Amino acid sequence: MPFQAYLDNIQKKTGKSPDDFKKLAEKKGFLEKGKLKPTVKAGEIVSWLKNDFELGHGHSMAIYALFKGIKK
Repeated sequence: MPFQAYLDNIQKKTGKSPDDFKKLAEKKGFLEKGKLKPTVKAGEIVSWLKNDFELGHGHSMAIYALFKGIKK
């Protein structure tokens, strides 16, 4: 599945855009000035997204990749 398709499916399921997730992650302390903090591990992001938004592992990893700056 193309990266953008993951993001589109996440938005359909949650009603949240990638920018919304970035803002939420910043409030939770995962991001600082839009950048993923070096101490934050993928598992923390995946757990948060699974628990709060019922996203699966692949979709959660797509958000983590977005936070890391990966766009494809």
